[in-house]
Amino acid sequence: MAEDLLFFTELLGMPVFDLKGRRIGRVRDAALVPLVHYSRIDRLLVGGADTLLTIRYDQVRTISVDDGISLSDEQLIPYHDDEYMLRISRDLLDQQIIDVTGRKVVRVNDVTMVIHHNGHDTLTVADIDIGIRSIMRRLFQGAMPARWVRRFSQAIPPNSIRWELTNVVEPDPLRRLRLNISYQKLESMHPADLADIVEELSPAEREAIFETIDSEVAAEALSEIDPKMQASILESLEPEKAADIVEEMSPDEAADILSELEEETSEEILDEMDSAPKTEVRELLEFEEDTAGGMMNTEFVSLHDNAAVRDALGALKGNEDLLESLNTLFLVDGDERLTASIPLARLFVAPPEAKLKDLATETLIQVPVDEKQDRITELFDKYNLLTLPVVDEDGKLTGVITADDIISVLRQR
Repeated sequence: MAEDLLFFTELLGMPVFDLKGRRIGRVRDAALVPLVHYSRIDRLLVGGADTLLTIRYDQVRTISVDDGISLSDEQLIPYHDDEYMLRISRDLLDQQIIDVTGRKVVRVNDVTMVIHHNGHDTLTVADIDIGIRSIMRRLFQGAMPARWVRRFSQAIPPNSIRWELTNVVEPDPLRRLRLNISYQKLESMHPADLADIVEELSPAEREAIFETIDSEVAAEALSEIDPKMQASILESLEPEKAADIVEEMSPDEAADILSELEEETSEEILDEMDSAPKTEVRELLEFEEDTAGGMMNTEFVSLHDNAAVRDALGALKGNEDLLESLNTLFLVDGDERLTASIPLARLFVAPPEAKLKDLATETLIQVPVDEKQDRITELFDKYNLLTLPVVDEDGKLTGVITADDIISVLRQR
């Protein structure tokens, strides 16, 4: 089956001829129906003398850059707006779209299509064009023959993205469903890359993504976004969806974000949360932001100070969700008072029966919940800490501050 390329800028304004070779109008737009086929041009919209007509893909006989479009069926109907259609000129051209592979937001300058010559010529979308070459085609669109524009632009390197590697953002939930738009491609991105993309979008587009993607992915991406924008995004969501996202965050991150919201909004989200994470977050919200209590995370692993290495390994297996960020274990006595800290790496060079307290660091550095941020930063710098335990007035372990927390503080200064 033979194939040729056709750019949307060349399709626009292309004459359409009936069975007798009479021109019935020019192409004003083209539309996909993603629920039927994700890339085939399903409709051509043609401007007649008094109205816009609809041409189905199976009514086209031939498509030629030089000769225009000839039809095999003249039973055309007036165009009526259809929310199942994704129109290229109206919905794609000059709009922002997500390049999933390049992990960035790009603007659509043109669309490359393939003409399939299989008895009846059909068009499928192949690439989204974003480079200088596509801008040149737009500038000279209609001013000179398409063949000339192609020849002049050959010296400019093409810059395009495969259609299947892009993601359209549609804020309207009902239209998103009708257009079969999914954000699953975004869920496979690194949270930091997804955060960068979200920050480039409009508020409505951000809301569309966060209300649709998996809550765990949303939580990871939200933690990478500027705090003021975090609050804006959560405020735009329904409290139930916002609560699902906040529950997936570490308690300290959740408390930090909720503290940026209006009290009424924060309470609505907390009311929708499960009781266990809600209790932890509420407790953290009681502390001043620039104190150890306001900075600490309540996710840590502690064992009794008589525990052995085998006990610690068992505890790690029971807290697999913490392993990615865990670097220190803590020992407490019968009253939950902190007695020692053990670097995680020491477990793997010690026999299973070895006592954990024998592997502890020589100097136990800790801070009370009301310790100020500046002092905490000094301790991390002075002792090259990765983790700093926080204790209450009775010496009980209540949380930990990590190097990541300190980095976040320094970035905000």
